[in-house]
Amino acid sequence: MSANKQTKFATKTQMVLFFLKGTVFFFALSILFSLLVTFFDLVGPKIIQYTVDYCIADTRSTSVPFYIRVIMDGLGDREYLRTHLYLVALVVAAIALLAAISRYLFRLFNSMGAEKLIQRMRDTLFDHIMHLPFTWHGENHTGDIIQRCTSDVDTVKNFISEQMSSLIRIVIRIVLAIYFMIGINGKLTIASAVFIPIIVIYSMFFHGKIRSAFEKADTEEGRLSATAQENLTGVRVVRAFGREQYEKERFVKQNKEYTQLWIDLMRVLSAFWSSNDFISGLQVMLITVLGAVLCVHGEITVGEYIAFVSYNSMLVWPVRALGRIISEMSKAGVSIDRISYIMNSEIEEDKPGAKEPSLKEDIIFDNVSYAYDNGGADVLKNVSFTIKKGTTFGILGGTGSGKSTLMYLLDSLYSLPDGCGRIMIGDTDISDIKASWLRKNIGFVLQEPFLFSRTLSENIGITQKKTDIKAIRDAAKIAALDETIDSFGQGYETYVGERGVTLSGGQKQRTAIAQMLVSKPPVMVFDDSLSAVDTQTDARIRHALSENVGDSTVVLISHRITTLMHADRIIVLDHGKVAEQGTHDELLAKGGIYKKIFDIQMQGT
Repeated sequence: MSANKQTKFATKTQMVLFFLKGTVFFFALSILFSLLVTFFDLVGPKIIQYTVDYCIADTRSTSVPFYIRVIMDGLGDREYLRTHLYLVALVVAAIALLAAISRYLFRLFNSMGAEKLIQRMRDTLFDHIMHLPFTWHGENHTGDIIQRCTSDVDTVKNFISEQMSSLIRIVIRIVLAIYFMIGINGKLTIASAVFIPIIVIYSMFFHGKIRSAFEKADTEEGRLSATAQENLTGVRVVRAFGREQYEKERFVKQNKEYTQLWIDLMRVLSAFWSSNDFISGLQVMLITVLGAVLCVHGEITVGEYIAFVSYNSMLVWPVRALGRIISEMSKAGVSIDRISYIMNSEIEEDKPGAKEPSLKEDIIFDNVSYAYDNGGADVLKNVSFTIKKGTTFGILGGTGSGKSTLMYLLDSLYSLPDGCGRIMIGDTDISDIKASWLRKNIGFVLQEPFLFSRTLSENIGITQKKTDIKAIRDAAKIAALDETIDSFGQGYETYVGERGVTLSGGQKQRTAIAQMLVSKPPVMVFDDSLSAVDTQTDARIRHALSENVGDSTVVLISHRITTLMHADRIIVLDHGKVAEQGTHDELLAKGGIYKKIFDIQMQGT
């Protein structure tokens, strides 16, 4: 599925058919061979019937199909077969061998189709999730998303490969078994078939109960996965604050609720399967007794009785399987709904005719207002300012003042609603710029950078198509990271743990700075990205940046005035509004918020 064009699914069937593209051939072959397995399984009892009635008891039954007679007559006459029964055994063995080969091919193609299906589902879901808006990821727990892409995908795959692919074979098996049974005795067939609607009806009764129970358990599994994921990701925070016992109790409580939901589901399934077994056993007992009575009264032959009991046994399994399909359909329906939630979530799409203009232009915020929730309080209120191209621009503000939100809007990570102002780069509204182009040309370093479980060189050069170690070393030098890397035993090939856990906060921030500098974007945003380094390193990085950024526009967001004081222009945000703006000297002269913060910070120097 293209990232620029979303496929909407009105129904579950439509989505399943979409995922089945490229796998239908394998499932079709598996169904073909499963039908052959059914046919060979049904032929065996007829050969046994023919042997018992004709070769042994000398009563030629009229219920034997013509092709069985052709096969058996080709082996020899009655007297010859009576003295050479091993030939019949060889025919039965040959049919069993053909059935085994067909069963192997059925499993092979079914497994290939299932693996192709799950590969397509995972690839499609991953691609779709990668193109969902930044706000969507903020609204959904990572653990729950992972659970939908793993457990729910497996549930759907298992249902299609194990249940749906068997449905046609089961229906054909039931139809053929009943056809052969009718040919033997109509009364017995009616007695056997009357149980079919009973099993289907009570399976439908349990369908709703199983679906409801599984939906609760599946949702709770997502919450449990989210809890585990958060604790594993934040293990250092948990250990640092001695919260192991608290988090353990929280997880145990969540796990207990999840376990109880599965116990409740197992109670429903146990009641379903035990009643299924009881009815199936009742059917077998009835046919065995009634068939024996008919055989004693001469209404059927011994061979027909043996064949009918065999067919009835073959009928029990597919009828029970129909019940299982109905119950599994309940679970699959829940999983499909959860996957549909992801697939039907709106991806980011550029406006028709979106442009790729030069971003080496002035950046203009014109009367911008923004709230995270519809109807909620504004985080930004009528913010207006201009960042001149090629200059260094500073943003100062307290926690929650909207500093980072400004840059998320600039990078289109948040979408600015209509009527809430404009953000322009040159003469172009950023909503008219391709998002990929915008983000490619705006380098972003966050206060809490994310590093992948790769080497330092791979993390720094992550934006490069081909690794350029010289560019990586140059970027690391500007970020004051080169000496630190050289002190590591493996240098640039040092492996960074998950989320950069093996590095200190300052090392992670400097790695993220180097990561951004490698691509040399025309706009560089440093979102409090020097907060974890000492003032000496801060000054060293700023000096290196001033000499190496060229004509790039630099935006510095910080709570530390020493980081901002050399900027060409500075704004002060207070509760989402621009309270002050000017140069460092101009803001000091005003004696406002900037001057107060400056005095407080300078007292400790």
